[in-house]
Amino acid sequence: MSIWGKAKAKADELIGRAEEVYVESHGDAAAQLGGEARRLEGEAEEEAAERGGDERHRRDDGTSAGH
Repeated sequence: MSIWGKAKAKADELIGRAEEVYVESHGDAAAQLGGEARRLEGEAEEEAAERGGDERHRRDDGTSAGH
């Protein structure tokens, strides 16, 4: 993953956390789930970048989508 991909993943994680905090103070459960989802996506992309793999093309069973 490029430096820009890593930066985007970190930005998604931080924006997701900010959305969660904002929503917790305002009590909107649907928006809170959206913030949590964005944060988790950013964390997953960042972990994938650290491992050097591109997890976006993997299926749930761990095999690549092309196989």
